[in-house]
Amino acid sequence: MKIGLYFGSFNPIHIGHLLVATHIREAVQLDEVWFVVSPQNPFKQMNELADEQHRLEMVKLAIENVDYFKAIDIEFNLPKPSYTYITLKELTKQFPENKFHIIIGEDNVAKFKDWKEADWIMSKFDVLVYERKTENIKSNISNLIFFNLPLFDISSTEIRNRIRNNQSIKYFVTDNVEQYITFHKLFM
Repeated sequence: MKIGLYFGSFNPIHIGHLLVATHIREAVQLDEVWFVVSPQNPFKQMNELADEQHRLEMVKLAIENVDYFKAIDIEFNLPKPSYTYITLKELTKQFPENKFHIIIGEDNVAKFKDWKEADWIMSKFDVLVYERKTENIKSNISNLIFFNLPLFDISSTEIRNRIRNNQSIKYFVTDNVEQYITFHKLFM
């Protein structure tokens, strides 16, 4: 199977993530997209993150009615911080029959050279990049496949800020994720 690996903190998962996954899946004709919840991204501060189990549960809720989306917690049992190359080695060991593709946002392209084993990743996997508002990235990096998507200026940071400011997050996240956040008093 052709699998897209969408790595992220998903703090929380939002409509933009789901739209990107849907668009890339269709454009590349992926069989499935796996949302790989990262317990600790080496580029992010831990104090900003909701508990990894909460983030995993929100992903499961957001994709519960979509057969070709899966929530993956493989990084929960790997060393922290979570390095993509370690996860990729583990996934290819566990699922050798699958062809994996990495899905990243254009904002991550500038940092890609700083990823551990970035050259190894580039030599083994297609990196599918969804364009955002970053400028002049394409000319500096080769071996990346870019996809032009409708721009939705939604971020997990904005959602967390809206929650802290008692503003609505309706239509930013799925209804069941909004209910989960409210019930567990996350990001307040």
